[in-house]
Amino acid sequence: MKGESAQNHARFSGFSWLTDSLSEAGKGEEVFMSQKKVKAPSLRETTSWAKAFQRDWHLYLMLLVPIALVIIFNYAAYPGLRMVFMDYKPAKGYAGSKWVGWETFQKVFRDKDFIRALKNSIVFNLLDLLVSFPMPIILALMLNELRFPRFKKVTQTVLYLPHFLSWVIIGSVAYQLFKPSTGIVNVLLMKWGWIEQGIPFLTEKNHWAISYLMIGVWQGMGWGTIIYLAAITGISGELYEAAMIDGANRMQRIWHITLPGIRSTIVVLLIMNLGKLMGSNYERLDVFANTQVRDYQYQLAIYIYEKGLANSKFSMATAVGLFQSLVGLMLVLISDRFAKALGEDGLL
Repeated sequence: MKGESAQNHARFSGFSWLTDSLSEAGKGEEVFMSQKKVKAPSLRETTSWAKAFQRDWHLYLMLLVPIALVIIFNYAAYPGLRMVFMDYKPAKGYAGSKWVGWETFQKVFRDKDFIRALKNSIVFNLLDLLVSFPMPIILALMLNELRFPRFKKVTQTVLYLPHFLSWVIIGSVAYQLFKPSTGIVNVLLMKWGWIEQGIPFLTEKNHWAISYLMIGVWQGMGWGTIIYLAAITGISGELYEAAMIDGANRMQRIWHITLPGIRSTIVVLLIMNLGKLMGSNYERLDVFANTQVRDYQYQLAIYIYEKGLANSKFSMATAVGLFQSLVGLMLVLISDRFAKALGEDGLL
């Protein structure tokens, strides 16, 4: 018994010695780490402007040209807005022109041609928004569902091309295609027996309105898909895989995953397009102009050119342009506030 107790005492002594050694080693490591105090690198380290410019000076150099263009053509023109309160004459300049106050705005708002141009601009811009805005979304959804990469790239290139064509070229081609008697569209329709006589697509005001809107959709829908396709690529592929496992078909995946994923992008672009509700494209209107469609073609861009610039009434032209900008700004602010009230991020 004494031998066994002595052996157990030796084992216990050895075990206590081992635990004491480990505790001493742990204390030593803690002291070493506390003395060393290794600090993890911060992910938000600030860089001075001097270091940033020295590192990326070539990028800042490339920005000089676009910044200069924006300053010259956007902000440098702001002092010239004071001509809306003058009877501005280029020969007399700002100093010699007579100050008339709000008289220019009163003349504009009393002008029957301005009222007609304003009504046409609002109606056609609303129709353009209703027809043109959904098309890039639909086209982007269709392109996203294509499973042949080469065909998808070729299709995207073909759809983007009209955006880079000037309205002069588009108008010339349209007149050749839609001539009532010799246009290829009417010739084919009459050959197939669908119509008995040519349709005046661009020479009768009601047909002109439809053709004007459809050509605008064709010209812009391809370019508009770029932003939506970029937004779609940001949607996680795991959502689609989970939906496929749950048995969702293609339309259900589009409705419940793709569209909610690009909803914020749709809202932002809708707000930006609402800001253009008072605008109009002079080049687009001018290439499709003729006497038969004057009632619909006469919009604010035509009014500014004919009543303002062509007749050297620069104060009147500036007043209408300022009116368009202010109304567009108000529409953007109101629509942004409305979007935020519905829970969206908005634009501002």
